[in-house]
Amino acid sequence: MSHLAFRCLRGRKRATAPTAALLASLVAGLSFACDATSRHKVLTYFFDGVPPLETPGAEPAPGAATPGASRPISFQEHGPYAAKLCTACHNQDVGNALVAPPDQLCESCHALKLDKAYIHGPLASGDCLVCHDPHSSPYKPLLVSQSDSLCFQCHDRNDIANSPGHANLEEPCTTCHDAHMSNRKYLLK
Repeated sequence: MSHLAFRCLRGRKRATAPTAALLASLVAGLSFACDATSRHKVLTYFFDGVPPLETPGAEPAPGAATPGASRPISFQEHGPYAAKLCTACHNQDVGNALVAPPDQLCESCHALKLDKAYIHGPLASGDCLVCHDPHSSPYKPLLVSQSDSLCFQCHDRNDIANSPGHANLEEPCTTCHDAHMSNRKYLLK
């Protein structure tokens, strides 16, 4: 593991090279020598964002992928979070405060030209986090919930069902609507 990977260890601002090497050796040694439960305990002690350990025969956790479901199979992590580059977004000297407002942080890497006639409200107000998780998610593209139910967290399902063109609410909203912006009313594609 690189020196940067250890910058976000629980409460530490920076690990020295010998400490980082010792921790990397410890984690590597334990990951090869122990069972899955022990490895998981070690990893969650040293690192944030380790996915929960799945136990054989247990019911899947809420939000976990299930066979035949429209959910993605893999758990996704945002690039900087996965690389443990916490300081790209957080100032650890000020209680992990953000280095800039969330919309400016997103725009520093994700360029969205707001050049369409209709812009989705959260995007227009710079509130990407209404729909996207900045760290990790089991839903593509880092959505806070399953895409076919995400829209109904803000938009009333009954109102939508009663509006023209919505006889089949089984289809994902993004089949007909763009989640960010469109030149057509109601963000139609």
